[in-house]
Order: sequence, then C-alpha cells, then structure tokens
Amino acid sequence: MNNRRIEILDTTLRDGAQAEGVSFSVNDKFQILESLVSLGIHYIEAGNPGSNPKDREFYVRYGEKRLEMGASVLAAFGSTRRKGMAVDEDSGIQDLLQSGAATVVIVGKTWDVEVRDNLRCPLKENLTMIRETVAYLKAQGREVIFDAEHYFEAARANSEYALNCLQAADEGGAAVICLCDTNGASIPEEIIQRTQEAIACLPDARIGIHCHNDSGLAVANTIAAVLAGACHVQGTLNGIGERCGNTNLATLIPNLQLKYGIGCIPEDRLYLLTPVARRMAEIANIVLPGGEPYVGASAFTHKAGMHVDGVKKNPRTFEHVAPESVGNSRRFLLSEISGRSAALDVIRRIRPDIDKDAPEVGRVLHKLKEMEHQGYHFEGADASQELLVCKELGLYKPFFNLEKMRISSEQPRTGSFSAYTYIKILVDGVDEVTAAEGEGPVNAMDRALKKAMEVFYPELTQVRLTDFKVRVLNAEATASQVRTLIESTDGRTVWHTIGVSTDILEASWLALVDSLEYKLMRKILGWEE
Repeated sequence: MNNRRIEILDTTLRDGAQAEGVSFSVNDKFQILESLVSLGIHYIEAGNPGSNPKDREFYVRYGEKRLEMGASVLAAFGSTRRKGMAVDEDSGIQDLLQSGAATVVIVGKTWDVEVRDNLRCPLKENLTMIRETVAYLKAQGREVIFDAEHYFEAARANSEYALNCLQAADEGGAAVICLCDTNGASIPEEIIQRTQEAIACLPDARIGIHCHNDSGLAVANTIAAVLAGACHVQGTLNGIGERCGNTNLATLIPNLQLKYGIGCIPEDRLYLLTPVARRMAEIANIVLPGGEPYVGASAFTHKAGMHVDGVKKNPRTFEHVAPESVGNSRRFLLSEISGRSAALDVIRRIRPDIDKDAPEVGRVLHKLKEMEHQGYHFEGADASQELLVCKELGLYKPFFNLEKMRISSEQPRTGSFSAYTYIKILVDGVDEVTAAEGEGPVNAMDRALKKAMEVFYPELTQVRLTDFKVRVLNAEATASQVRTLIESTDGRTVWHTIGVSTDILEASWLALVDSLEYKLMRKILGWEE
C-alpha cells in the first residue's frame, strides 16, 4: 500500500434510508452505527435532525448513550440557511448545533437553474447563504463539509458560477468541499475534468466526491475522482439509496485499498467488510445479491470442473483477490458438471480426513447427479448440498419425525391470514402438537413447523425465511414438477435449501425441513460459534 489515504463518509443512515423499501428504526440506526464504527469508517452521517422526529430522537439518544466511537466521527446533515433569514435564526441550523455532532454536512445549491427555479433567489444571494452558513457553523466549533448539490449539471450549465459556489464555501471555512453527482448522470471523463478544475481553483481545499448510480457508474466515477485528486469519498454500504442507489462502499473500499493501494479503512479491519455488509443487508431487510463484488455469497464461488481444479491448484487463476482478505470465503459447487475433485472438496468441509479415493466420494457424486436428474439444482442450495453429504457419510439423523400435518386455505379471504396449518411432530419420543396461521399455505406451514420445533430446539428462534422462489420444471400443466428454493438466515449466516416434487407444498416442505435441520446440523459439525 502506498502512503496515500482518503476519508470515507458513510451516508447509509441518511441517503441510504431514502432507498425504496428501506426504513430504519432508531434501534436499527444504532446497530448500523456500531457496525460502521467497527469497520473503521471515518465519518458516519446519521441523518438530518431537523427533518423528522426519528432522526431527532437518534441524536438525543446518541448524546445520552455516549458511545465509544474510536476514530469514527458522527456527522449531522442539513442545508444552507433559508433565503431572507439570518443564519442564527434558522431553526434547521439550530437543530444541527443541538444534535451534538462534531461534524456538520451542509448541502447547498450550485446549479444556476436550481437557484432561480427552486430557491427563487438571486444567484448572488445563494453565494451569501453558502458562505454565511458555513462560517456560522464553523464559528460555533463545528467542522463543516459542504456538499455541492448537482455540481456536475451546474458545471455544464455555468462553470463559472458553479466554481463561485465552491469558493463561497471555502471562504466560509469549509473543511471539505464535496462535488455531488446528484443525478448520477456523469461519466468518468467528466468526473476527472471537473474534479481537476475544482482542485486547481481551490488548491488548498480538501475536495470530495459523492456519486449516485443512475448510469451504473457510481463506483467507477468515484475511483476516477480519487485518481484525479479527490481525498474524501461519500457512499453507502451495499450501495443502497434513492432511485438506483449510491456509490457502493463495499465495492469501492476494497477496490481502492487492494487494487490501488489507497488506504480507506484500517488494514486490520478489511476482513470485517463481508460480515458488516451482510449484517447491514439484514438490518435493512434487503437481499444482498449473490453476485455482489467482494461480499456476495457467489463472489468466490466456483462450479465448472476446470475452474474448480484451477483454483485448487492456484487460486490466483480464477480469483482476483483472496476471499479471506475481505472476510468472505471460497465455495465449490456440486452439480452435474462437477468432477470428483469438487465433490471431494465439499466432503472435506465436513470430513477433512477423508481420502480422495474413498468410496464415499463416488457415492456423493453419484447421488448428486441422480438427484439433479430428478430436478434438484444444488448450485443454488448450499445447505441442502451439505446435508446430502452428511447423509451419505452417515453423520445425519433426523431431528424430528412428522406424525401428522393438515393444511387448509380460505377463499375468499376473510381476514389477515388466508391459510392454517395443524402439525404434530415427534422428537425423542415426545410429541408436540401446534397450529399456525399464515399468508398462504407455505407461510402457515413454515410458522407451524418452526413453532413446534422451537420447543425442542430454542436456537431456531433466530432463524427466519428471507426469500422463497418457485420454478416449474416441465410443461405438464397442473401435474408439472416444481422446484422450490428457500433462503434462510440466523442474522449471521445465510443459507439456501431446495425441494423438488410434483406437489408444490411437498417441495416447499422439503426445503423448509432442510432449512431448519441445516441450522441444527451446523452446531453438531462445530460450525457455530
């Protein structure tokens, strides 16, 4: 790594919260704050204390908790004073001061069109608003970061005025001046040009970059700005944000740190990237794509026999970085195109001592291909795959026996739930009878099974189903064979299970049982902390 370092500002709690379907509770915000602190993020922007009661409560509770922040700094977000108002009389500015945040991020208009049409004030007054707001907050002992909103549209329309806005913030005493690609419309060449112009205009200022992903270029544009001289970067973990999202820090940080040697977070924290990104997805209640660079479940997963063989001989042949460097892990998938070496690798995760010529290896491979011929698809069902291996190795015993199950549905729907499941299971000679309602028969079945098994296995209270997919495998009308794929998590680990049948409920049942038994099997294998 070279000696160059940049500052990271994470805005997951503010800009990320604007993503469709994402809503953080105050408790969620503190969990995310703790995760970002553990990762070593320099600035953590937690929201606008003057915009809503939730953010205001967060800052009040933050002041009461007196959390240990390490090297991280909490930042509050707001905007320049309103036109025609003294800065010390603006309630939004006072909210920022009362938040207790040591750093304040102030967004200001830089696009002449927006100043005229949205603010409806003279261009000169907008410059005064920027300068006075920054100067006032600095005089109150706050570090100020100025976010130049719509900067790249502004520079295209009127570059002189856009630069004048940056100069006004600098004259007010801004510690950082951040160029915002608010619409996500820019391309790397333009980012480089405008970043270099800003640095030339303000050679002593710390210039930053804030990109959105509307053109799919947020990470590339951010790297372009850094290579052009920017020393401050804003983004969100997992790239969540309004519309198409923001710069994905889970991709950007390892790219800069591992590929360019530019420091972003402490070197000894980089291995936390994957667990923190997955925890963040869990808190936000979003699905982290398997193919997400660096932190996705498939980022270091290999299926083709040639690839598996190559990685086993030399990981560099099919992996651009070591998976453990970012806290991820390598996986080999068993499928109909797998070779003996892939089967052996999966078996050795469970039985490290097994010999490559052991008959169990051949049995696992034969069973796998037989089941895939029936419609199973183990490349996307790692947990069911490992359970299959445990069964072939004689390590598995059923955790329960199903005695009875009855599923009923109501049509037309008369209340909140549309299906009901009655279930009776037997565990070590002890019966458990229970029932549950659900949004459809599969949901009711899931709830009833979990409710019954939790009596014997309390650790299953941590498990929840996060995704459910169904695929029809052949065109036999209502007699078609179906495949169900279930994603489950206990908040730390994510796993996938599969079921195949001509009966969709049976296929779902098979996947649900695998999901719960996999959690229990992990404990037996010593994989649980």
